[in-house]
Amino acid sequence: MAGTHTVLLTLLPIVLILIVLAGVENAAVKGVKDSKAQGASKEVFMPASDASNFFKHRGRRSPRTYEEYYAEQRVKMAANERRREHLEEQNNEYENYLEEERDEQYERTREKNEQWREFHYDGQYPRYPHHRQYV
Repeated sequence: MAGTHTVLLTLLPIVLILIVLAGVENAAVKGVKDSKAQGASKEVFMPASDASNFFKHRGRRSPRTYEEYYAEQRVKMAANERRREHLEEQNNEYENYLEEERDEQYERTREKNEQWREFHYDGQYPRYPHHRQYV
């Protein structure tokens, strides 16, 4: 009984694989005379020249072409330009903020000094020494 189970469990995957493979059509392109198979192969496969160009790529140590180098430099220059513009905009915003803060601080200080002078002015002397009239 145990031997029968072992044989069945061994043959079951083989039978399933054969059933699946029977449903699959032939993947080979050369030697097929069917027009239907030719049409399907044209949809799936590409010409040899395109395939060789598709898989062809530059090795790690081979020199880059001028076009590759130029394209990389354009990308870097565009990124640097965007970064420079962003930093310039941030700097302008910060300078405007500082200018407004300084103006407000100056105005508050001036008003405070003016109020102090008005409060402490007794009316007998000129407010500032340089306004005194020399005799």
